[in-house]
Amino acid sequence: MALQLYIGNKNYSSWSMRPWVLMRQAGIDFEEVMVRFDSFEADSAFKKALRGVNPVGKVPVLVDNGFAVWDTLAIAEYLAERFPECQLWPSDPRQRARARSVCAEMHSGFGALRNHCPMNIEASLPDIGRLIWRDQGAVRADVARLSELWQDLLSAQPERLPDGSQPMLFGAFSIADAYFAPVCMRLRTYGLPLAAPLQAYVERVTALPGVQAWIRDALTEHDFLDFEEPYRLKP
Repeated sequence: MALQLYIGNKNYSSWSMRPWVLMRQAGIDFEEVMVRFDSFEADSAFKKALRGVNPVGKVPVLVDNGFAVWDTLAIAEYLAERFPECQLWPSDPRQRARARSVCAEMHSGFGALRNHCPMNIEASLPDIGRLIWRDQGAVRADVARLSELWQDLLSAQPERLPDGSQPMLFGAFSIADAYFAPVCMRLRTYGLPLAAPLQAYVERVTALPGVQAWIRDALTEHDFLDFEEPYRLKP
């Protein structure tokens, strides 16, 4: 029985994007189970579809022969142990610890960027982004921290990898890059300013086959959920 990954709308669900891109990019076979958002009330179709799969009623959920793993970090760790040949974490112990640290920071931090710039892949919102950048100091602080983090990691990498490609955060693609893929989508949608080397990293992440596949699917959904797009409710 193939692995199953329960996800929400690809246009909106940043949490779902992480394990989906990770598995797709790593070549791990899985069955996608799409559970479209309607609302998050207890009697919503979304919550009903997840009953019996995940006790917290959220996506993503990985199911392996009836065994459910939820939360993106837990899913990433499970996959790294289940598929060691994919080398999803860096092989060096210190680099592996650093990669786990930055994923955990992303997992629990950057709240202003998440709240003010919800993921919306199909949209192009640079005007909204300029207002957010002007008015939300916490968003500017989040992007400054993100820039510092990426710059530190990328500056430690060689200019080119042995295969001739440009490096990701820890050289080859890893869980960390999958973890930051939704942030790259936010930065693109809202046109938030980045230094050129960091913008180039965003473009490398966007060009990954797994990310491109997610984007293509997101663009076919054409759902509109007002609670996911609060900026469209205001003049």
